[in-house]
Amino acid sequence: MNRRTAEIGPWGVRDGMVNEYGKPMADRTTSSITIGADPAAITEVIADFAAYPEWADQVKAAEVLTVGDDGRPATVRFVLDAGVIRDEYVLGYRWQGDEEVDWQVVQPGKMLSALTGSYRLVPGTGGTEVTYELAVDLKVPMIGMIKRKAEKVIVDTALKGLKKRVEGR
Repeated sequence: MNRRTAEIGPWGVRDGMVNEYGKPMADRTTSSITIGADPAAITEVIADFAAYPEWADQVKAAEVLTVGDDGRPATVRFVLDAGVIRDEYVLGYRWQGDEEVDWQVVQPGKMLSALTGSYRLVPGTGGTEVTYELAVDLKVPMIGMIKRKAEKVIVDTALKGLKKRVEGR
């Protein structure tokens, strides 16, 4: 299980994560996009995991396993095919209103040993700025550059798909 080495954000998503072997987790990939909707509308799409295969190209299946006291998904099983990263795993979610959602792997797959991420939503005059942050650690050796490229593809595709999904409603 991952543990914090710094008290930054719930689960230490932004900094200071170490894997189960005590080694620092991979650098994280971060990207942002402005979506023409309020945070509540965007969060509604983020929380609709069953629809992910329709707009998040790498997600082949997503199933909500448990729901939290707030009525939002707490654990979700994913089947992912992001080229070099193909796996099935379960993520645990923490929702902070409509402003942020953080997640981490609670049941690793065959390839993924750790995965942490977040969506941060900041409303503005031209829409809501959505920042997606992702860090992936793999059980199998992989050149860092290839892993980072896969993370970037996941992040960029997810943000563009989220924007299209939200604005197309």
